[in-house]
Amino acid sequence: MSKPMEGKVALIGGGGVRAPLVVYGVNEVAQALGAEEMVLWDPDATRLAIMVALGQAIVTEFGGHLRVRGASSIEQAIEGSRFVLNSVRVGGIAGRAADEMAAITRGYPGQETTGPAGIAMALRTVPVAIEQARLVERLSPEAWLVNFTNPAGLITQAVSSHTRARIVGICDTPTELFHNIARALGLPNDDVICDYVGLNHLGWVRGVWHNGQDVFDRLLEDEALLRQLYLAPLFDVHMIRSLRLIPTEYLFFYYERQRALANQRSQGASRGGEIEQLNIALIASLTSKLNAGDGHGAVQAYAAYLNQRSGSYMKLEAEGGSAFDEGVELDVDPFRVSSGYHRIAIDVMSALTGALPATIVVNTRNQGAIPGLPDDDIVEIASRIDRNTITPEATDALPDAVLGMVQSVKAYERAVIDAALSGDWLTARKAMLIHPAVGEWSPSQPLLEALFGHAHDDGECPCGGPIPWSVARP
Repeated sequence: MSKPMEGKVALIGGGGVRAPLVVYGVNEVAQALGAEEMVLWDPDATRLAIMVALGQAIVTEFGGHLRVRGASSIEQAIEGSRFVLNSVRVGGIAGRAADEMAAITRGYPGQETTGPAGIAMALRTVPVAIEQARLVERLSPEAWLVNFTNPAGLITQAVSSHTRARIVGICDTPTELFHNIARALGLPNDDVICDYVGLNHLGWVRGVWHNGQDVFDRLLEDEALLRQLYLAPLFDVHMIRSLRLIPTEYLFFYYERQRALANQRSQGASRGGEIEQLNIALIASLTSKLNAGDGHGAVQAYAAYLNQRSGSYMKLEAEGGSAFDEGVELDVDPFRVSSGYHRIAIDVMSALTGALPATIVVNTRNQGAIPGLPDDDIVEIASRIDRNTITPEATDALPDAVLGMVQSVKAYERAVIDAALSGDWLTARKAMLIHPAVGEWSPSQPLLEALFGHAHDDGECPCGGPIPWSVARP
């Protein structure tokens, strides 16, 4: 066990394709963070080496003094870190793609954090995330664990309930929606305040103010403005007006399940499958350029990848489009955008150091902020963040239109965490029954068999023991 060093930030899952973007962000605010080095670890040593090299090229490209290196063990990465960022995917992108297709084949939209594929992701990930959090708790107990690992709210709930690690869950989805609202209104981001409430990937904006003036009705009444809030046409404007709530994009997989499924079936693909293809091409390009000593070319290839990935977001599910359609790419600098995956991370870390206190939407314990939910429930809510403190801001009760859904999803989260830790098949089936995006008992058996292999109704697999959720698919 050691005290965290001011200068060290660790990233667990450093072989992931988002790692270099986070390196850019940490390098950009290294002085505010007091960060001198960023240490990446990943069980895939080949991928880790590529992302470390790309991270080093990014520091060279944009300037700065952040040292980027790989660790030979997860313990080496964690020990002495002030912040430990966690962004892991058990089973890799191929596992995500397979889980999503298993859901689609059986009549449910395939999405990595909701529905059957989201349940599979939770079952595989909870034990791993808790094990890694316990390493943080033991090796660097004063460090903050900044959780990117999906399903982010659920994983933060599991770690918060079963370890003593100091954890905050982060996601860029709410901030992206806030920026889209400001852009649609033609107003500066800093002048617009959004009242946001919910859970991770299950949240809504229920009020918008500009310099203290309520502009929510102006937004709701203008169909053209509402259509600018999402990259793809997700929600009927009449639905938004009837709810008087602006949902984040992941509500599409609850409010428009049949449309999502139909579009996925028409393409014979899922988002995970397309990302898998994009990643294969990216790794090949990065390997070639880095081996040739072309760090600048590698950074440019990575930026193009980010723009294609971001520009095609939700196109498949909402329109039956594809990440490989002509013209889907964004024409932006993905490193310097005002919101995104890396921005939320550096904003939260900068606030936790006390250097730049801020109010940010994060996943944290409710502590009475949302009436009607237990204090220990992890919720996604605006929180005041200052030196080593996160205080959720008290808000009004959830509207009737979404209260039941939020309570059901929290009940599902508790059930699936129990199933992940016990290995009990029936508890996993109960979690599927509770989940609003599944909500049936009979399909839960074949769904779990498709995702994990066969097990008897008593929860025992044919080999004579509880199903090991994290094993590779048979």
